[in-house]
Amino acid sequence: MSLFSFVKEAGEKLVKLLTPGNANAGEDLKKHIEDVGLGNPNVHATVEGDKVTISGEVATQEEKEKIILAAGNIAGVASVEDQITVPGPAVAAARFVVVKKGDTLSAISLAVYGNANQYNKIFEANKPLLSDPDKIYPGQTLRIPE
Repeated sequence: MSLFSFVKEAGEKLVKLLTPGNANAGEDLKKHIEDVGLGNPNVHATVEGDKVTISGEVATQEEKEKIILAAGNIAGVASVEDQITVPGPAVAAARFVVVKKGDTLSAISLAVYGNANQYNKIFEANKPLLSDPDKIYPGQTLRIPE
């Protein structure tokens, strides 16, 4: 179980999801995960204020990380508690990086890998959450693979 922090003011605006008293918040979040292109994973979500808790089982570490990012990159979400299990041997988790004002995938790639031309590695690691390498925003959290 891990707790991931996110920039609460950044991300996709899903007002209904975080509306106090929304009895369907967990289902709304699952629909969002499906809508961003991550299929229909075997996870359950609860929303309490600005904290999302996700539990269940997924096939890979990558899928788990993308689900956490899909939930955390929503405006109003400050943290995601991860209770997702991945069967099989443990795999190293990717790092997460928060995009700063003026960042590009090339700039992040240069800072992380020492080579700006590795930006496509970051882009591919964040599909389908990213549809274009030029469409990132300050406060967004991205997966950075080894």
